[in-house]
Amino acid sequence: MASAGAEAEKPGECNDLVQLRNPNIATMKEDVLYHFGLSTSTHDFPAMFGDVKFVCVGGSPSRMKAFIKYVAGELGLDHPGADYPNICMGTDRYTMFKVGPVLSVSHGMGIPSIAIMLHELIKLLYHARCSGVTAIRIGTSGGIGLEPGSVVITRQAVDACFKPEFEQMVLRKRVVRNTDLDERLVRELMQCSADLGEFPTVVGNTMCTLDFYEGQARLDGALCSYTEKDKQEYLQAAYAAGIRNIEMEASVFASMCNACGLRAAVVCVTLLNRLEGDQISSPHDVLAEYQQRPQRLVGHFIKQHLAAARGPRAPARSGPCGCE
Repeated sequence: MASAGAEAEKPGECNDLVQLRNPNIATMKEDVLYHFGLSTSTHDFPAMFGDVKFVCVGGSPSRMKAFIKYVAGELGLDHPGADYPNICMGTDRYTMFKVGPVLSVSHGMGIPSIAIMLHELIKLLYHARCSGVTAIRIGTSGGIGLEPGSVVITRQAVDACFKPEFEQMVLRKRVVRNTDLDERLVRELMQCSADLGEFPTVVGNTMCTLDFYEGQARLDGALCSYTEKDKQEYLQAAYAAGIRNIEMEASVFASMCNACGLRAAVVCVTLLNRLEGDQISSPHDVLAEYQQRPQRLVGHFIKQHLAAARGPRAPARSGPCGCE
């Protein structure tokens, strides 16, 4: 399908401008991003977001606000008493925070919620004429064969049948999109984790499900039609297929970012080993520290990339009068 607007080219062209796969957008006089409370007629998107290079998304509004404050400190942009207002104040669906070239957005839980957010987020980046954007989902997950607190960098997002694809019904037709993620980005993030040396990190496939209970083979939901033996056979088969964690957003995140020219990655911490149980029972302070691990890894990645982009500072030159 054709991209919207003449400026939306293939990745690698026009400084990797964000693309849309919808020719209708170019004909619209106004684009209302309803669930963000933003509109192209009331907000200057290039002025507000044109410098964005990193977009980090996660389920929880409070977690994404904590992340933007953490990144601000890492980048030296924080100061005592600093506040980071929610850009989406006109709605209670999602929250959005920005500091420097970093945008932090909440997406709720599950494929429908993150998909709605991504449609509007990608349009926002497109209208802002952002280029060279890296998108990273940071979140929590259930591990398979990993100790709780392990961080998984996703190699491939797969569905509940272990297939690397995202399926959606569009006008009664089955549309299947691939869930490729950027291999180079995976390697860069793994190197950043090695640099930090603070917590175990692995690269593996991530299974994205439509449900937290039956869809993830839990035995503790309101409905259950299988046995512990059935569950163990399924999870062991998942492990054999290279799956190391389970969550509920990776497949649509990977497919939409891939389709629109965004370099993307998924970085999630495991809160439990699903081979050993279904319920998350670690103390709150332990879980809170676990949830900070993807933030620390991605924050380090952003800091390293921005430092590399700036390069070594050239010595200041003096003017004719000897002043700089």
